[in-house]
Amino acid sequence: MISVFRNFAKSKWAIGLIILLGLGLLVTGGSQVDVLNFGPKHVITAGDRSVGQQQFRTDFERIRNNLQEQAGRPVSIDDLINENIHLRYLDNQTQRLGFLAWAWKAGIRPGKALVLKQIRQAPVFFNQVTGEFDDNAYKTALAAQNITPAQLEQEFRDEYASNHFNAAIFSGTRLPRIYGALVAGQALETRDGRFFTVTQAMAGTSPKPTEAQLTAFMTENADRLRQPEYRMAALVLFNGGTAATAPIAESRIQERFEFRKDALSDAETRTFVTLTAPTRAAADKVATALRAGQTPAQAAAANGAQVAPYTDTARAAIGDPAIAAAVFGLAANEVSAPIQGRVGFTVARVESITPGRAASLDGVRDAIIAELRQEDVRGAVYDRVDRYEKARTEGKTLEAAAQEVGARIIQLPPFTEDGKTPDGQPMNAPPQIFSTAWSLTKGAESEVVDAGQGQYFVLRLDDIRPASLPALADIRAPLEQQWLLRENNRLLVTKAEELAGRIRAGEDVAAVARSIGATVQTHTGVKQDQQSQEALGQGGLQGLFGQGRGQVFTLPQSATSYVIGRVDQIHAAVPALAAPIAEQVRPRMTQEQVQAMIQQAMTAAAARTKATYDLARARVALGLSPEAAPAAAGAPAPAPAPAP
Repeated sequence: MISVFRNFAKSKWAIGLIILLGLGLLVTGGSQVDVLNFGPKHVITAGDRSVGQQQFRTDFERIRNNLQEQAGRPVSIDDLINENIHLRYLDNQTQRLGFLAWAWKAGIRPGKALVLKQIRQAPVFFNQVTGEFDDNAYKTALAAQNITPAQLEQEFRDEYASNHFNAAIFSGTRLPRIYGALVAGQALETRDGRFFTVTQAMAGTSPKPTEAQLTAFMTENADRLRQPEYRMAALVLFNGGTAATAPIAESRIQERFEFRKDALSDAETRTFVTLTAPTRAAADKVATALRAGQTPAQAAAANGAQVAPYTDTARAAIGDPAIAAAVFGLAANEVSAPIQGRVGFTVARVESITPGRAASLDGVRDAIIAELRQEDVRGAVYDRVDRYEKARTEGKTLEAAAQEVGARIIQLPPFTEDGKTPDGQPMNAPPQIFSTAWSLTKGAESEVVDAGQGQYFVLRLDDIRPASLPALADIRAPLEQQWLLRENNRLLVTKAEELAGRIRAGEDVAAVARSIGATVQTHTGVKQDQQSQEALGQGGLQGLFGQGRGQVFTLPQSATSYVIGRVDQIHAAVPALAAPIAEQVRPRMTQEQVQAMIQQAMTAAAARTKATYDLARARVALGLSPEAAPAAAGAPAPAPAPAP
């Protein structure tokens, strides 16, 4: 074995491997173990198609911008994550790319002429003077949308491939006429029948339950009647006392105003655009182009610069001090010389200037007084908390310590762990009170708890009422009502089944109805439409169309009545009337079927190309912490994500 290793070490393969490892260490600085993994880390992988982290971030930002425009308000990344928009996008895009990768291998490849034709149909790509296609206008328009020509052309190819595939399935799919005939036949079918209504009065009502019956009913419904655990507690609440209404000295107001004058004033803001180029030479060309009247997008596209617009931005909001100094040294519509920034060279053009406005004491007096008063209240609360803790340390009881420092003691009503009172209403209190109460044993007191916003409290757990069934006397009335509802319904159902059984045994519907004083309703030519439902009721219509000819039905008509009847005759649809309807609904049914077939085909194609996505890398690309979740195949999303 040693000789084998020795011979391999002298071979050209060993030398090549050593060189490869050396290059890996040189590139990674020895900090990467997997030096042979030179490929990018993809968020989505589908055959030979993929989406990297940067592209995923760009697409997701485009989705966010679209949603912001639709909602008319700012939408954060966290908002989208909470709504699982990222998962919907990953599902849809993974399946789409998997299908496109399969389609390309299957030979569905749009020609260049089709792509060029699509590009040349956009008016924005044409010269407004000559009316001819302008390559510079084409690149400039794409640069303004942060899209490269290669990306747009690929998008057109993908669109053509999907459309041609869908059109091929649609043109080759045609549902048999029997599908439309079934729908038309059902819509135009009419029925004849008779039925009558049995009311609760006809079926009889149950007497009030006995004690034993109520007890048994209570046991049957123990899970629903069981009351949760309740806890009773005393709350020591610290407040600021008179500090909330005490006057504020004029000297303090003046002193605070002088201290915060700059912060209270409105700083000068500017609307401008920056173009960052990799070299000074490129930046010089950008500055020249801007001074010559080109738009920032045109200048950036021609010189490989990145455009960044800023609207009403203060100097302090600009991250690079060199750029901030240059921008705030320009006049309106002036273009700067190349600025040596932290990253590359930047050229700025100021579009408008909004002068700053110094704050006056009269304008901010109320805000300063409120701020000082809030500080006084907070200080008074802190003082009471300190004195309370000192009193408790000295051995004084909770009541004595609270009285000494002027804190309030509130006896809270019984409440559940989620903050509900016995009547089911939520208790208006900070959630820390509930969590604190459930962390204590009976008779124990908490430490001083910070409830936020300057509120502090101490909680003493006085009693615990374990979860249990309520006493029968406490719920007798509603329990008796529910028992009566159940028994009355049982009597009604029993009576309805008895009468239906007599009809099934051969008695005439009219004779059975007369025996209980009910009136028979005879209906002919009934259709399944809204008008018939209003005339017959839900139970009557469902009974006529839910049974075969000669069959008996019994169904609830309301909470206190049943219908009992029989289907006398079924009239099939007239072919001459059904045929046009059948042909009208057939295209719609075909379209629905085709859409289902296309979805199944895309799912199968994605599975064939083993399309997957990496949720952890997607979250990292969005600036979030990765989650330990397995990569999921491109499964259909519950709802379509906004198009990027």
